[in-house]
Amino acid sequence: MLYQMHELGRAWMAPMTYWAEAGARMFSANGSWLSSVPGANRIAAGYELFYRVGKDYEKPEFDIHSLEVDGSVYPVIEREVMVKPFCRLLRFKRYTDDAGNLHGMKGQPPVLVVAPLSGHHSTLLRDTVKTLLRDHKVYITDWVDARMVPTSAGPFSLDDYVGYVEDFIREIGAEDLHVISVCQPTVPVLAAVSLMAARGEKTPRSLVMMGGPIDTRESPTQVNDLAVDRPMWWFEANLVHPVPANYPGHGRRVYPGFLQHGGFVAMNPERHAQSHWDFYQHLVQGDMEDAASHRRFYDEYNAVLDMAAEYYLDTVRVVFKEHLLPRGLWDVKGERVDPSAISGTALLTIEGEFDDISGQGQTRAAHALCTGVDAASRQHITVDGAGHYGIFSGRRWREKVYPQVRDFIARYAD
Repeated sequence: MLYQMHELGRAWMAPMTYWAEAGARMFSANGSWLSSVPGANRIAAGYELFYRVGKDYEKPEFDIHSLEVDGSVYPVIEREVMVKPFCRLLRFKRYTDDAGNLHGMKGQPPVLVVAPLSGHHSTLLRDTVKTLLRDHKVYITDWVDARMVPTSAGPFSLDDYVGYVEDFIREIGAEDLHVISVCQPTVPVLAAVSLMAARGEKTPRSLVMMGGPIDTRESPTQVNDLAVDRPMWWFEANLVHPVPANYPGHGRRVYPGFLQHGGFVAMNPERHAQSHWDFYQHLVQGDMEDAASHRRFYDEYNAVLDMAAEYYLDTVRVVFKEHLLPRGLWDVKGERVDPSAISGTALLTIEGEFDDISGQGQTRAAHALCTGVDAASRQHITVDGAGHYGIFSGRRWREKVYPQVRDFIARYAD
């Protein structure tokens, strides 16, 4: 009944959050007589803080409509390339009327960004995509909230995830493709390419793996410890719940997004509490720039999705408890995953110095598995001073990480 109780609580809070939003506007809007009463700025700030803590956060938009490169502005259109029940393959297509620029863009390498299916929406990689668009044709996996998928679509397991990645690679064309996996998908991406190589299929020109749990026995983090300390029945009994009747996926067993969000916040509760207090102070002081930055961050951070129970439990067991990939014991739909079968694909692994989700060495472990890749075609980067998100988003990503990723891809693009 936990999910149903959560929905009831959300419905009960809705009128109060709407009222709080209205109150924040009434006490802060220019021209409103209420904005001139004593203490109006504090009342408005309190109302908005209540509204943002209590509101329901919908999936954000990628909001990438244009791109500026060297003084030229290019329109960008988001297009669906392939649609599956649990994921959409999107392409961000750039346009130009300049013949020279058009010729240059046509010659740029295609990149598939495999976004994590671990709580947040794929829009978390907005900065990753926008930066890559400067020099690449960019595709991304846009995972669907499992509560929105009817049970008639069937289950979704980790094996199905691997199959989705294979299908997307084939759809784009592996011959010229470069694949970037961020965090959780490093495991299914390595499995997909390994299986394709073992069958004799063409594989991508390069794999870029960023902050992922290839071997969680290396530098285990708090996330890893939880998976090891709890038995499988605990995860199924406490974290898996049926979707309520007010969603298309009614009855589907999922790991609800609100529980995942609670776990994210519990990792650093003091930091989030301080952030909300600072937001209140910024509103009171009229610091609208910092307040807007807070809104942008939490609009993304608080928007979470449900994960199919089969996929979530498979991931806990295969990746975090039994370590089947690094032990060479993982079978996907009857086929053994053997990364040593990969030979014509270059490999770049990236880790953050202070990553508290995927510890140092967990992603780098891919090199010990991909023995068929020449040493000259393998590279590892540890990003000094970066946490988990800093390796694919923000200033460090744009200024320190991306130039190395761009150059690595360009090296194997011809």
